[in-house]
Amino acid sequence: MARVALLSNPSSTGNRALLPRIRSFCAQHGDIFHYEVEAAGQVGEALRTIARVKPKVLVINGGDGTVQTALTELYHGDHFGDSPPPVAVLPNGKTNLIALDLGASGDPIVALERVMELARHDLSEHIVARELIALSDGQATSKPVLGMFLGGAGLADSILYCRHKVYPLGLPNGFSHLLTFFAVLFSLVFGARAAFLPPRPAPLTVSLTREGELQGRFVLLIVTTLQRLLLGTNTAAPTAAGALQLMVIEQRPLALLRALFASVFGKLGRNNMRGVHVERGDEIRIEGDRSSVILDGELFETSIGHPIVLRHTAPVPFLRLAA
Repeated sequence: MARVALLSNPSSTGNRALLPRIRSFCAQHGDIFHYEVEAAGQVGEALRTIARVKPKVLVINGGDGTVQTALTELYHGDHFGDSPPPVAVLPNGKTNLIALDLGASGDPIVALERVMELARHDLSEHIVARELIALSDGQATSKPVLGMFLGGAGLADSILYCRHKVYPLGLPNGFSHLLTFFAVLFSLVFGARAAFLPPRPAPLTVSLTREGELQGRFVLLIVTTLQRLLLGTNTAAPTAAGALQLMVIEQRPLALLRALFASVFGKLGRNNMRGVHVERGDEIRIEGDRSSVILDGELFETSIGHPIVLRHTAPVPFLRLAA
């Protein structure tokens, strides 16, 4: 039995430079089973093969999109029966939100060494349960796509702007994200519109079960089951409150500034603020005309009469690397 199974996507941006080190590390450790895929369609076969070696831990080496694809196949494919191994995520890709939530940051090789160390002992103290977001069109026959972080409204537009306008400049990731933030802030505060700036968010209707609905243009829409949002808000809450954490910020400069200042002082989500909505629920509907949402790197779009419906799954085991 392999102690650790590692699923790598060589096409991931971070792996273009990292993968030779990963391969060298695996060659030196006989208790790692390393499987590389070239496309998302190969993930199912990869997991079927990995299930045969019965690993203690499944490690995913790729960006958030790779993690999303693997989680969807892992949940729907039933490759491991009733006892799937806990999932660990190496810090890789552009954003690493899932890896950061699980305590993995910095050098991916160091994170993999940490996984190997934990796998030599009892894992029970390091396993955490996370629900996944199940995205569908709400129809009973639809097969949901699963992930842990969804960005919509102005946030999705900003991510696409960064992906298509800023990343091609070849700047470091951190500087690219900072440049995108200031471009968004500039267009919001001054109402500026230009081809080199992010577009104005489209109108949306966001409905939360038992909590009513919000209508308008939003500079930020986040739905997640992660413990921390982009602005640093700790989202841990009793399960009874709902597994899906929703944050919506209206397209008003003061609303965004209130949220930023509250985040700096650790108060975001604790008190009611005009234009800032932080809620929990079990089902969220997003409706609009050609408005984009991004679930762990994968793009989806609403259309009139075809909303995006978000629900949560049963808890899935993950391996937390932080002490």
